[in-house]
Amino acid sequence: MAKVKLDYMSLSMRAEGSDDMVRELSGRFLDMADKYAAPGFYFPALPPSVFEDGCRDPEELNTGDMKPLTTPKEVAPGADWDVVAIYDDAGIPSIMHRFRRMSNKELFGGSDKPHPAFIIGGEVYDEIYISVYPNVMINGKPYSLPFQKPAGNITLDDFSKACFSKGEGWHPMTAAEWGFLANLSLKLGTLPHGNTDYGAWHGDHKEHGQKAPNSNRTLTGTGPETWTHDHTKTGVHDLCGNIWEVLAGLRIKNGVLMVAANNDAALPETDLTQCGDDWKLLTDDKGAPVYVSASGSEIVFTTDNDEAGGVGSSEWGKVKTECKSEMLKEYALFAGEKEAYCYIDATEGEYIPIRGGHWSSGESAGVFSLDLHDPRSDSWSYDGGRSAFFKKKQKAER
Repeated sequence: MAKVKLDYMSLSMRAEGSDDMVRELSGRFLDMADKYAAPGFYFPALPPSVFEDGCRDPEELNTGDMKPLTTPKEVAPGADWDVVAIYDDAGIPSIMHRFRRMSNKELFGGSDKPHPAFIIGGEVYDEIYISVYPNVMINGKPYSLPFQKPAGNITLDDFSKACFSKGEGWHPMTAAEWGFLANLSLKLGTLPHGNTDYGAWHGDHKEHGQKAPNSNRTLTGTGPETWTHDHTKTGVHDLCGNIWEVLAGLRIKNGVLMVAANNDAALPETDLTQCGDDWKLLTDDKGAPVYVSASGSEIVFTTDNDEAGGVGSSEWGKVKTECKSEMLKEYALFAGEKEAYCYIDATEGEYIPIRGGHWSSGESAGVFSLDLHDPRSDSWSYDGGRSAFFKKKQKAER
């Protein structure tokens, strides 16, 4: 059994496990410092004493679980953030983006209530943390790290289990959290570009990332600033293209849209299995369930049950919405990007979302792109995901 803690500049890495595992993780950390200036970091020449000074028992360190990597700043009225390293129960860090609570009114002119991404288990939270990068798997757990080939071939259930295994507060990114980021990008006027054309952005091939060996995926974080949610180096990367991302807490079943209550998909005890009891209807502003009517290139969101059914794909700009629903806005189920595509199977059965598009999606990719026509058991090479985190309130905080 080996233990190591490496500190360099404002970045810290801590690991415990077999000699081979610790050696591999330490090597990745040092390679990242030596070869690649990750967004939000600055690495000058690596000091030779980093192992000598940094190799200490993590149990002896008087440090918290979170290491700030950038200075907080306001990026929009009511929204500010930090980039932090958060360690899971295996002692391995993930680079995470902290987002402060915002209301629907601040995001898209809705009501004054907090966006559902900040309501978990009936509690309103001041902040949530989203992986800066699509995740890579290490020893069966997902991590947000730069300069990595993002994981693929995952199912929602397997990825959710892996995220929850990281410890309290860790969870798969939820549909509510994705909806928050999509709305925030739209509000800021910074809808992200990405790897949509075999390593480059279809709109301008000067925008490209570094391809992973023998792959059309780009290494996480290697694209330009426009590939982040706010078009800054320290934004959330790769929400458009590269790989589709599985999300918890949204589905369509027998033609009707369903969600977890608020952001309860972030809780392991929430039963979101196919026959789970914690699914709620997505409704219009009058409380009526929202159904989908689809046929070929026509998709309609409606409250008319008689119209539900069919399979369709369309640019979001051509999707029709026959009801007024703040919930559709919350989950970014609207034409925030007119050219991004919406694919929906409203036939009998259950279908789970993936969002964002992948390396060959072209103009149909985007943070608003939605694929809601795959069963939860499906697993494809272009399906990945990212973990998220919240610091669970203790009883004294309530």
